[in-house]
Amino acid sequence: MRTAPSACAKELLHEIKATPEEYLPALLEIVRGFRHGILLKPAEESVRQGIKEALAGETLPVSELWAGIDAR
Repeated sequence: MRTAPSACAKELLHEIKATPEEYLPALLEIVRGFRHGILLKPAEESVRQGIKEALAGETLPVSELWAGIDAR
């Protein structure tokens, strides 16, 4: 069963439809960046998880972590 879009979702769709086509890729990046940002774990929780993994020996060599990254 599908639910009706909320008032906020309707407003968002209206704003998207009113946005000129050439700006849609930038808007898409903004929305994705926002969603990614709100889905990230809080820093404290992330640090605790990292410490837990390190203490459990769940680590990778730095060379493996940087594999495929061109830091120039």
